[in-house]
Amino acid sequence: MKFCHETLILQSNGTRVTYHNIIKDVKKLVAESGIQNGTIVVQSPHTTCSVIFEEFMHDLDFNGDEFLQVDLNRILDKIIPRELTENTDYRYPGPKHLEFLLSLADNPDYTGGPETILNGDAHIRASFLGASETFIIRDGELLTGEVGSIYFIDFDQNRVRNRKCHLFISGE
Repeated sequence: MKFCHETLILQSNGTRVTYHNIIKDVKKLVAESGIQNGTIVVQSPHTTCSVIFEEFMHDLDFNGDEFLQVDLNRILDKIIPRELTENTDYRYPGPKHLEFLLSLADNPDYTGGPETILNGDAHIRASFLGASETFIIRDGELLTGEVGSIYFIDFDQNRVRNRKCHLFISGE
């Protein structure tokens, strides 16, 4: 059994939902790994980010977003509205969690801040779509079909920051 791991660093735009099509990165790692038969897990360690498998769209809106992404955002906006102020129906983060978040400000590994507190919507959206996807590798090829793409999504729209996406391959 052979293993291979890589971490992608992806930058969010900070003003709207960020989609990264990472299919080329995933295929490159599969090819470089030499693994012929196995699986690859694509995973976000962030609680406001998701990994999804969806069809690549050639049509883009004025922001450069694919039409399926625009449609997904529109539907999610209807069922999970943005948390833009403290005066919303969201109970997150709550006084104890807020105190905890603010205590992390002195930790050099913590990349959050007060501006990240109004992101209950991003947590819920990411929970709906999930943090990872697993794919099969057969005869050295990633089995995603002709139009399948892998997207890393950052639902947190409060600031620009770097996000991690872990890729882990195991097989023979």
